[in-house]
Amino acid sequence: MAKSRSSFICQACGAVSTRWQGRCDSCGEWNSIVEELTDSGVGAGPKSAKANGKPTNLVPLSGETESAARVVTGIAELDRVTGGGFVMGSALLVGGDPGIGKSTLLLQSAAALANRGKRVVYVSGEEAVAQVRLRAQRLGLGEAEVLLAAETNVEIILATLENGPAPDLVIIDSIQTLWTDRVDSAPGTVTQVRTSAQALTRFAKKSGAAVVLVGHVTKDGQIAGPRVVEHMVDAVLYFEGDTSHTFRILRGVKNRYGATDEIGVFAMTELGLEQVANPSALFLDQRDEGAAGSAVFAGMEGTRPLLIEIQALVAPSPLGTPRRAVVGWDSSRLSMVLAVLETRCGVRIGANDIYLNVAGGLKINEPAADLAVAAALISSLTGSPLPKDSVYFGEISLAGGVRPVAHGSLRLREAGKLGFKAVSTGRLGNADRNSGLEVSEFTALADLVGRIAANGKPRTDEPEQW
Repeated sequence: MAKSRSSFICQACGAVSTRWQGRCDSCGEWNSIVEELTDSGVGAGPKSAKANGKPTNLVPLSGETESAARVVTGIAELDRVTGGGFVMGSALLVGGDPGIGKSTLLLQSAAALANRGKRVVYVSGEEAVAQVRLRAQRLGLGEAEVLLAAETNVEIILATLENGPAPDLVIIDSIQTLWTDRVDSAPGTVTQVRTSAQALTRFAKKSGAAVVLVGHVTKDGQIAGPRVVEHMVDAVLYFEGDTSHTFRILRGVKNRYGATDEIGVFAMTELGLEQVANPSALFLDQRDEGAAGSAVFAGMEGTRPLLIEIQALVAPSPLGTPRRAVVGWDSSRLSMVLAVLETRCGVRIGANDIYLNVAGGLKINEPAADLAVAAALISSLTGSPLPKDSVYFGEISLAGGVRPVAHGSLRLREAGKLGFKAVSTGRLGNADRNSGLEVSEFTALADLVGRIAANGKPRTDEPEQW
């Protein structure tokens, strides 16, 4: 019997070291290194198997191509994010917080494909078959011809999938619960997750089935396990949302067969997830139109324009170090906007507590939200409500200028569709000016600040401000 050897692997990034240490040198995480047995001896990993040495075929880059065959689920928001449906022979990784609705979404998509005559296999490593059936009945999907299995061993799962007709879709819930005989470590460790994902990805390429892997996330919101798993698969989707809100957002962050940064919006109901046809109307449904500190941002998520309410509250701080609380936006970018307002526009705002919130729990990563954030901050500081029929978008430079952003026509079209009459932004093209909206173009942020402040009233508690 071969002697077992061990290595020390970081459970956060997958880096391998020869000895244990408290802090990983690669990612900087503390107490993330775990000792694991290396692949050796009986039941060893890939290095125990020898290649046959046969050369592979080389083909020229030029030549005829075929479009990737897709399996359309009929759930429009899901098909939008995947680029038109699941690609046959591809592997997808879906991550999200516990209880956000990952299993519900995939069970609904499995039932939709099964009702279209596709062969769908749902393998659960967290629930028994009876529990999956109970959830399906609660969602009204109990009659769908979905094949179920409750198994965690990768070799048994692959043998089951290869026994019989090839499935069109395979759902594995979740990858962290699987284990394989090829490695000697506990389920959920870096080695087990990497080896299991690699085996299932190979099965997808060989059989032509679309394989969907469900992944748990860490406290930082990243999919747990080694980063190499995200490189293996063809698409990575994140299911976002807040349990205090009813809607959920499916966001694509990687897609080899479609656009990235696409989003699909769903609403959680008693009968499962329902598609939201007009997300902008949903995010603005309960907007406080007459309140100071509220601005509507015309943003873009992938190819979809969205109107989102940004709320700001500027309050006198009783502390020596003012508070900065940001929900749904980058806190570093807020600090930059505050610095520009203070330095370039002469706005004395730094000594106040600043609270910024993107209404509805949506997360914004677009620099075009700078102008809307600045407008909301000045509106709250001066106590001047912004016009309820106006939208804002534009990037703020460190010099205090307002830079134009892309997709201006799509943003204006979405604003006009929802009844908005005016827009404040940077310079627009000639085609965008003909949108029918009253366009106010600003080259300097100070001009917008002056317009908002002119309609406001000075603070009684701080008379030196405005």
